[in-house]
Amino acid sequence: MPSPIRILGLDPGLRRTGWGVIEAAGTRLSFIACGTVMPPEEGGLAERLACLHTELMQVLRAYAPDEAAVEETFVNVNPASTLKLGQARGVVMLTPALAGVPVSEYAALLVKKTVVGAGRAEKAQIRLMMKILLPQADFTTDDAADALAVAVTHAQHRGMAAMKAQMAAKVPAKLTAKAAAR
Repeated sequence: MPSPIRILGLDPGLRRTGWGVIEAAGTRLSFIACGTVMPPEEGGLAERLACLHTELMQVLRAYAPDEAAVEETFVNVNPASTLKLGQARGVVMLTPALAGVPVSEYAALLVKKTVVGAGRAEKAQIRLMMKILLPQADFTTDDAADALAVAVTHAQHRGMAAMKAQMAAKVPAKLTAKAAAR
């Protein structure tokens, strides 16, 4: 069995940022922890972003993930809201990167399609699938469930990428062997 990889999934937001930690060993997934960072709403933007960074650093120290995955931001109708969400997302991506943890990004539609099977899945469907895939998960917010879904998506897609790389490495070796035999 392959060594387990600890994955931190992140669902960025300025009001609520969900986080979830899983371990993936081959196709086996194990729930480790999850939660939601909620910066104080009365603070200024810089203080809220600093709070987000500080709390995510605590998560990184507590759970020592090998890799992180972040959900990509969708564009809101309100440009000011989109900009603020983008700033929060920047902190969410930067924090693990500063800790030396590689960060991958996944579109919300891909996350939903990976865990539910449909790109337009509802929050209730994501919560249900997280309970099925990670029965020990104890999330209390949609944001934490979404973060776990991002981590599961990364586990699934990083595995497929590794298999493709292995297959690609084998093909040239076979071709080289055939060419040498001629």
